[in-house]
Parts: sequence; C-alpha cells; structure tokens
Amino acid sequence: MIKNYFTISLRNLFKRKGYTVLNILGLTIGITCCLLIFQYVSRERSYDTFQKSSSRIVRIRLDQYKQGKLLWQSATSYPAFGPLMKKDYPEVENYCRLIDDELLLSNDAKNVKFAEKKGYYADPSSIDMLGIQLTDGSAATALNAPDKMVISESMAKKYFGTTDVVGKTLLSRGGHRNPVETYQVTGVFKDYPANSHLIIDYLASYETLRKNLKDEGDKDDSANTAIGWYDFYVYLQMRPGTDLNAFQAKMPAFADKYINNAKPWAKANNIKDRLYIIPFSDIHLYSNYNQEAEVNGSGSAVNFMFLIGLIILGIAWINYINLSTARSVERAKEVGVRKVLGAAKQNLVAQFMLENIILNLTAIVIAAIAVYVLTPWFNELMGQATIKSFSMTGKYWLIFSGIFISGTLLSGVYPAFVLSGYQPVAVLKGAFKNTSGGLILRKGLIILQFSISVILIAGTIIVYQQVNFMRKQNLGVNINQTLVLNGAQTIADSIYWSAIQPFKAEILKNPGIKGMAISTNVMGQEIYWTNSYQSIDHKELGASTLYRLGIDYDFIPQFQMKLLAGRNFSKDFPTDKKAAIINDQALKQFGFSSPQDAIGKKISSGDTLTVIGVVQSFHHMGLQKPIDPQLITLRLNANDAYSIKLQTKDLQSTIAAVKTSWNKYFPNDPFNYFFLDDEFNTQYQNDQRFGEMFTLFSFLAILIACFGLVGLSAYNILQRTKEIGVRKVLGASVRNVVFILSKDFLVLVIISFIIAAPVSWFVMHNWLQDFAYRISISWWVFGIAGVTAFTIALSTLSFQAIKAALANPVESLRSE
Repeated sequence: MIKNYFTISLRNLFKRKGYTVLNILGLTIGITCCLLIFQYVSRERSYDTFQKSSSRIVRIRLDQYKQGKLLWQSATSYPAFGPLMKKDYPEVENYCRLIDDELLLSNDAKNVKFAEKKGYYADPSSIDMLGIQLTDGSAATALNAPDKMVISESMAKKYFGTTDVVGKTLLSRGGHRNPVETYQVTGVFKDYPANSHLIIDYLASYETLRKNLKDEGDKDDSANTAIGWYDFYVYLQMRPGTDLNAFQAKMPAFADKYINNAKPWAKANNIKDRLYIIPFSDIHLYSNYNQEAEVNGSGSAVNFMFLIGLIILGIAWINYINLSTARSVERAKEVGVRKVLGAAKQNLVAQFMLENIILNLTAIVIAAIAVYVLTPWFNELMGQATIKSFSMTGKYWLIFSGIFISGTLLSGVYPAFVLSGYQPVAVLKGAFKNTSGGLILRKGLIILQFSISVILIAGTIIVYQQVNFMRKQNLGVNINQTLVLNGAQTIADSIYWSAIQPFKAEILKNPGIKGMAISTNVMGQEIYWTNSYQSIDHKELGASTLYRLGIDYDFIPQFQMKLLAGRNFSKDFPTDKKAAIINDQALKQFGFSSPQDAIGKKISSGDTLTVIGVVQSFHHMGLQKPIDPQLITLRLNANDAYSIKLQTKDLQSTIAAVKTSWNKYFPNDPFNYFFLDDEFNTQYQNDQRFGEMFTLFSFLAILIACFGLVGLSAYNILQRTKEIGVRKVLGASVRNVVFILSKDFLVLVIISFIIAAPVSWFVMHNWLQDFAYRISISWWVFGIAGVTAFTIALSTLSFQAIKAALANPVESLRSE
C-alpha cells in the first residue's frame, strides 16, 4: 500500500512539473533563509552562556539623575560595590571587578612589542566567574599578588612562540593606569570565546592597580573603596535560588545608604544614583549604555530577524496551501473515481499527505546543500568571516525541527482534507465547483502574503533611510582625510614635550600633510574622563557631569569646529592652562543665557576654570547617542591620539614618511594608525548589516509570494480557458482579457496595502526609538511600498494573462 501511495505521489508531482517546481523552489528558499537566520539568532543569543554559573552572574549598572532628570546610564560602577554587596547581602556569593587599560608589552629577549588593548586588571575570582580556562597555572594563585598576569594562548605564541610560558616575564612600558614595570606570567588560558561581551587577551592582577595607585599618592585605596570613580565593571555571583527581582528591589536602599544620603555633593546638587542588575547572558543584546566593554548587539534586531525567518518559511507553506487548494477542480475527478472504486477518506488523506511530505523533504535536502554553500558568504555579511561552517545550538535545532514538522503537517492537512472530502456523485456528474470557503481562504492567504510584503518593503526603505541619515549627517566637525596615530606611551613625562614637538615639526614639512593636532580622544572614541562642575554664578543649579576632552592649540581649527562665542586656546595667553571651552549642551547645564553670556564666567570642581569659548555642539559619537555636555581644556602633554590631516595624493608614501619620523622619536612604541572617518563609521556597522539582511530577506519573501501568485494565476487561467475563448470570439481585446484575469488579484493587493501601512508604521516607529537622532517616517514611504507591491503583483500576473489573451480561441473552444 505504501509503495502504491509513493508511486502515485511521484506520478502526480511529475504530471504537473511547473506546480511541483514552484512549490519546491519556494520551500527551499524558505527553509534556507530560516536556517541561516536561525544560525545568526542562535549565535547572538549564545553570548556568555559558556560559563558554568552564567545563570547566577549579574553585572551592576549605574544611572545618575539630577533633579529627577536622567543624566547618564553607565555599564560601569564603583569598585566598592563588590565588597560592600557581599558584606551586606547574603545572596551575594562572590564578586569580581574589572577595569581596562592599554598596556604596551614587550619581550625584550625577542624584540617583540605590541600595544594590548583587550585586557583588564581583575580580581582573582574573575578566573572562575568569567569562565577562563587555564591550561597552565593555578587559578587560586595566578592573580593573588601584584605584578602577576595571565595571558591567552594566542598572546603567548605572539610574544614567546610557545604556550609554555609560565614563569616568564613581560615588560610593560606604561599605560593609562600603569607605570613601567615587569609582569610575571602566572597562567595561560584558552583563547576566550568570541561569543562574549568581553574580549580578553590578558588579565593583570587587581593588586597591581592598587599598588600603582598607592605609588601615585592614593592613601585611601581608591581601587577598593571609591564612591566617585565609576569606571569599573562589577559582577556579582548570586547564590543558587536567588530571586533576582527581589534582589533588584533592594538596590534603591543600597544606593541611598552609600551614595545618595552619604555623600554631601550628592545631596547638595540634588543628584541621585540608581543601581540596576542585568543577567550576564543578557548583556550582549540588551545593554547599550555608556562605557560598554565592546560594541554590543541589538535584541530588537535579533528578534526582527527571527520573526522574518518564520515569516519567510510561513509564506512558502502558504503558497503550498494556496496552490494545492487551487488545484482542487483538477483533482476532483481523480478523487471521485478513486472513491467510487472503494478508496476510503483516510486513504486519500494519507495519499495527499505523502505528496506534501515528499515535497518538503525534497526541499529540505536541497536547502541543506544551499546552506552549506552559502554559510561562509552569509557569515561574512554578518561580520563573522572567521566562522566558515554552519553551526547552531541544540536549542535552535529543536525549535527549527519542531517548526518544520508542525508546518509540514499543518500545510498538508487542510489541502488533504479538502481534496479527500469531495462527494463522488457530484464530481462525476460535473456539478462540482470550488467552495466559497476555499476561495475565501485563498484570498485571505494572498492578502496576508502581500501585507507582509508591503511591511517588509516599507521597513527596508526606512532602515536604509536611517542608516544613510546617520552616515551623511553633518557631525559639526570635519573628520575626513584624517590619519590618527595611537599616542606614544613609553616616553617619560619629563622628556615627552622635547620629543612630540620636533616630531610634529618634522612631519609638517611633508607636503602631503596639512596639519597635526594632539588630544586625549578623537571622534568615535567614547570619553571616560568626566568631572562634575558648577557655575560660580549659578550655584543654585548644582553641579553637572561634563565629558572632558583635552586638546592642543591646533585641534579646534584642524577639525573646523565652530566657535559660537569667545576664542580658541592660544599661546599668547599663558592663563589658558586654567581656561575652558564648553559646548552649547554644557551652556544649558550651567544656566548661561547665551554663548556670549558664558565668556569670562567661572566654573568650579575643586579647581576653578574660566570659560573663554563656546563651540557649537558636535557629534563626538555616532547618532545613536545624544550629544553630551562637554568641557574642553588645554592639555599639551596629551599622549592618547595624534590627528594628522592629509592631502589626498600619494597617501602611502606620506604614511611611510610619518612612520620613519615616528621610529626616530618614539623607537619603543609600535606605529599604529587608523583613518578617522572609517573608524567613526564602524559605529554604524551593526545597523548597516541589519539593513542589508532586512533588504535581502525582504526580497526573498516577496519572491516566494510571487511564486504563489504565478501558480494561482496559472490555475485561474486554466479554469477560465473557455471563458477567455468566448470573450475573444465576442470581440474582447487583449487589454480587456488581461484586466479581467488580473483585477481580482490586484484588489487583494490593494487591501493588503490598507492593512499593512499602519502596521509597518507602528513597527518601524518603535524600531527608530533606539536612536537619539532619527528620521521622521514620511507618508511617501508607504506609497512607494504599496506601488512596488502592486507593480510586482501586476508584472507577475500580466505575463501569464497576456499569454492567455493572445492564445487562439479556436483551441480552447474546439471541444464545445
């Protein structure tokens, strides 16, 4: 019996090759897209799940309010919070703290030196809490004393050529929080997994940081007890069974006890801190605040893509249902004959279900091959070019398997029961016709398909507009043709000036260089240097947190920043060492009525500065973030970034000349550089990739919908062949026939647009709320989406309708 079912199924599928190909092609595209998207979603949601106790680890987030208004939200917090929370709350089993630094490390024996940016000072507990797998060394002692360091296997090979390095030393020639010193390598760990919100190449002992701060005169042990230096990532490991919601409810009282009610400056300025915890595995997708360790993903984008994967596969199954039920007239006589010959309903259901299963299994085999071939390309599109093979967690294999099996069965059940339910007497008498219920279902499914298509088209346009808006927006500064060198770190402060000035003078002699400026940060680099200042004239407003940028005399003119009032720093004014330039966001915080009103006024934060200029606010970071109130001070000894303005000709020889000068004046520092506009635009990479994916999968979803429309229109024309012949004999033109055959479908597309327009506006309006600076959604976007969908549908229908209209009516009426 099964063999007979299988033979008949294959015969039916081959009998209508066009129908079979359309279904298999649509299902193959749907399954391929779904698998690729599920792989992406699986990887994004797998971040930070490899630690054995990841479900019990949380990170503290710090928000600050002034007079009830949110000032900022930071992924970092105060170092004291770790030990204080362990002391105050029995739910806290352990804690660890991290603070990053850029170390210039070298192995002098091999003359190897690199600037290491992906490492942290860390508590000893971080090894176990962060899931760091030591292949050599002891987790208990590796970070328990000053001047100890654990490094990754890749880092060990980079410096020593082997992983057998425990006991060897690396020389650090300085960092932002680190003087010249020698580290002993006390452990080697497996390269930290890429699916983490942290990139860790090394961990230096936390005791090293405390020692260095004490050497600099810190008598209060700020690395342990500070409630003011909030640059630390603080992680808590909760005891098993802890209710995180209940623990979160205790955070306001903790903040009031140690900050809001305990610090005079907080009370005086009406400033309140609020603390929040976020589960370890949620950080990558749901934490996008100040001072994130890395650029995180977007939970909304991942959810969007997951939904699109389901939609594309669902559209393919909708096509199957539509095409199967549309063929009901053609297969009705087959059903009638088989019932007369004794076939029971369950036999016919089994027959039609087997045809459905064969189609879906064929599609999934082809899709598996397509996924294998396309995975490297897709991963490159997603910015994960290092991953060459398809990989998906077991959870998502189960989800996909469940969806595929359920969809296969459900998409086959309705057509099977419809076809098997025909009455043989009515069919064989010729009295059978399509039921109104089946017709309503098919129309409903077409409306659903094209509603989704309109939503996807509108969404694609809006995503493109937003990304293009961010990339093309005037930043308020000119970052083009700017080469940025990572500053020299190894040269002592006492002789730094005698090196940086001749270096600058020498490279400016090069005709390919227009200028050079020195600063503590450049655009696109998040500013961590903050201070709270208040206006001497408006003390009633309290202090405000300002983001500080240290620059030299050439920075403002080189980047073409616009002064609204006052002047730039000048060598003619020795008092400029105690001067400040503020942006117009800071102007509002200090209560000055105008830029001119601010000139000459005093602001204080322990030290007192005189405002000598106000610059027009500029986008220091990407347009996803608001412009912060900024304080610019003169810092001639800044050694973080050197910005060099270039001519456009012969860049390589110019860069080579700069490198020669660099090696002359800073022989112990590596020559590392980047182009500022390229680096700045990396902030938009995630949004750009989301836009590219959205566009690609929207196109494929529309393509699958067109396959269904082709099949449905073909069967519609087949059923109306004689009607077309009669109309032509009676004088109908080709245009009349095409209109008659297409109008019903086009009406459905118009209904789809009416339904989809408000839905797409709501969805994309919510998506845009994630951006501080965003476009307004224009009505014409939906007009274009509707016209595009209408045009696609009309083009799809017209090809077959014109073919039918041009056919010889004699052929269709010969049997009459």
